[in-house]
Amino acid sequence: MDALKLDAANYKDLLKHYIETQDEQSLYGAEQISKAFIKNNIPPEEIVNLHLQALAKLYPDLPAHIQHSLDFLLETMISYGLAHKEYQTLREQQLELKSEISVAAGMQDTLLATTKPVIDGLDIGVISVAAHQMNGDYHHFIKGSDGSLGIALADVIGKGIPAALCMSMIKYSMDSFPEETMSPKAILKNLNRVVERNVDPSMFITMFYAHYLPSEHKLRYSSAGHEPGFYYDASKDTFEEIETKGLVLGVSPDADYRQYERVINKGDMVILLTDGVTECRQGDRFIESEEVLEVIRENADLPAQKLVDKVYKHFERLQNFQLRDDFTLIVLRKLV
Repeated sequence: MDALKLDAANYKDLLKHYIETQDEQSLYGAEQISKAFIKNNIPPEEIVNLHLQALAKLYPDLPAHIQHSLDFLLETMISYGLAHKEYQTLREQQLELKSEISVAAGMQDTLLATTKPVIDGLDIGVISVAAHQMNGDYHHFIKGSDGSLGIALADVIGKGIPAALCMSMIKYSMDSFPEETMSPKAILKNLNRVVERNVDPSMFITMFYAHYLPSEHKLRYSSAGHEPGFYYDASKDTFEEIETKGLVLGVSPDADYRQYERVINKGDMVILLTDGVTECRQGDRFIESEEVLEVIRENADLPAQKLVDKVYKHFERLQNFQLRDDFTLIVLRKLV
């Protein structure tokens, strides 16, 4: 006797016993036969059909309206079975995709890992938190042999695995540049060519690149359409927007980038960020940039790393611990 016939025989006996006694033993038997249904991959319409067959044998004179209702249930279960099978297939595909994204996120963390450098006279704080598994923000530090520091901050317009691949390409392109080309405008011009030739036209990358020279107390910088950062003047206790102009990477192969520079004095701060910081939302309300700067001012006496951590925690709570966009914040404070 095959499994289905054995299940049918057991089901009829259990059903008869339960109808006559309504005892717990029958219910326990129903639980065990349910496990057998699952083990043998019996679809729901077959189970309903078993029930119909069992009733027909137990009650040959079953009223027509009861029979019709059970026939209706059988047809419903056939449709349900097909829909459930499709759902299970989609669910398995979703879990498989989630697993692949998790692996990709781990690879992204490894490929794009960067170490916060130690620069004499400079206090550095950095935090970058992905809103989802894959981070569309990217930051990177490059320490020059002369003690200078290159700081890259980028944001892909587009998320997920394609964004991660773009960021990997950006990082390894930067690593391939000779150190003498570390000027911000040269970095962005070279990266623009790489992006324009290799990235799908529907994806764009904004980027801010800065080069700090401790010996000259200067910060040189250029922007490719990136979110403007802020400069804190300690002597005046004021913030001002870092104004830069430049086309996002990948739009035009002939784009040129203007380079700016400014002297950094003791106690001054350079605040670099992505739009996930300035576009935080409290309910339906977008916060103002002034709110970010006020939180920074309130915690300005902290070391730079504790400062950025405090800012992140503040806006994480403000959004009920649900980031809507990747959050990256870098603070550079001149100590001497």
